[in-house]
Amino acid sequence: MTVHEKGPRILLVEDEPANRALVRAILDRSGRPELETSTLHEASTIGEARSVLATYPLDIVLVDVRLPDGSGLDLVGELRAHPHAERATIVIVSASVLEADRALARATGADAFLAKPFGASDLTRLLVGLLAS
Repeated sequence: MTVHEKGPRILLVEDEPANRALVRAILDRSGRPELETSTLHEASTIGEARSVLATYPLDIVLVDVRLPDGSGLDLVGELRAHPHAERATIVIVSASVLEADRALARATGADAFLAKPFGASDLTRLLVGLLAS
C-alpha cells in the first residue's frame, strides 16, 4: 500500500502480483500530482477487498473480473451499497473485451471498463479523466 496524506484513495482488487506492481508503478511515475499523491490499497481477493472496504473510504475502485474467491462483477453491488464506496467510481478491469462483457460490467453498476493488457498512458488517462469529472 502506498500511503500519502492527500489525494484520491484507490483500491485495486487484482490477484496477479505483477499486475498490482504495474498499477503501483504507473501511479508512482505518472507525472500527474493527482495520481502520485494517491493512496493505493491493494487486495488480491474479494475477502481482502471487503477488509479494506470496512476500514477506508474510497474514491476509485479498480476490480479485476476473475478473482480466486469469486467474480469481481459480484463485488460491484457490494461496493455500491457500502458507505465507504457508495460514491466511488468503479472500473472493471478485464481481458474479456467483447461488447457483451462491457455491457455486463455496465449492468452491474460499474462506471468504466479498462481492457487488459493496458499501458501506462491508458490507465493514467482513464484515472485523470475520472478524477476530473
